Amino acid sequence: METVFSGIQPSGELHLGNYLGAVRSWVALQGQYRCFYCIVDYHAITQSYDPAAMPARARDMAIELLACGIDPDQATLFIQSEVPEHTELAWVLSSVAPHGELERMTQFKDKSLHEPHNINLGIFAYPVLQTADILLYGATRVPVGEDQRQHLELAREIVRRFNARFGETFAEPMPLFSTTPKILGLDGQTKMSKSVGNTIALNEPEPEIWNKLRGAATDPARVKRSDPGTPEKCNIYTLHKFFSDAERQAAVHAGCTSAGIGCIDCKKWLFEGVKSDLGRIRARAEALRADPARVDAILARGAAEARKVAAATMARVRERLGLYTPRS
Repeated sequence: METVFSGIQPSGELHLGNYLGAVRSWVALQGQYRCFYCIVDYHAITQSYDPAAMPARARDMAIELLACGIDPDQATLFIQSEVPEHTELAWVLSSVAPHGELERMTQFKDKSLHEPHNINLGIFAYPVLQTADILLYGATRVPVGEDQRQHLELAREIVRRFNARFGETFAEPMPLFSTTPKILGLDGQTKMSKSVGNTIALNEPEPEIWNKLRGAATDPARVKRSDPGTPEKCNIYTLHKFFSDAERQAAVHAGCTSAGIGCIDCKKWLFEGVKSDLGRIRARAEALRADPARVDAILARGAAEARKVAAATMARVRERLGLYTPRS
């Protein structure tokens, strides 16, 4: 069975973009691969944050992932900082990571442009730590969207350079490109993002969800209710593919193209599906919050499993590097 690794920052709450773009795929993959899913708190500290709030953010992310369907009996779920080998391997890989390629990373350029007050080495070397995350567990498959393709290509280059210098040690990780349709934010313009405010949090109250959906952008060609539309150009119709069954999707398509339904009707039908799906997730999350010992046990078990695999990897890496090993 091949190994998959993927990570997510402890943002404090999942939103529809995370859920539809990544987490639902993680749930499907855990039945097909050996999966390591990591809450990457070391990555998160490259941005301004409140240290006192970080433990709760990590715990809340674990709860939401479990509520969405991550099964600790099928996948290893853990917090990155519980496994010190992540930062150890990142330092080792920095000795072969190409400086020029790191400078060309689009994410680094974007963050430098939009946050010029916070250009730090952690942001610059972010892809090196990502590479360490992947290689520690021998992951050969990494679920990525188009925005992460560049980082994975750099990871593959780092593997080639390390193997060429120190001997065959790591396999080049291959992408698992998402088949999820492109999901724009509720503004219909940009990617869903909490910072932009164009998404819906999984734990938002239903009245707030409806208010957001009601004001969401639709097919711009439908100025009046009597105007026929093109569902494929409407982000609301894209969301129906996740939250509505085939019969409802067909009814939306037919109603939109014939102007038989208005955009508000389409949104009301979508709201029914969103409310049902997120309601189940919220119920599971509430049960987990009421049983913190269970959450702690899941994370402790995941960290123990991750440390075992990571320690074996680092033993092999230290041997390749010729580092001192105490006599037993």
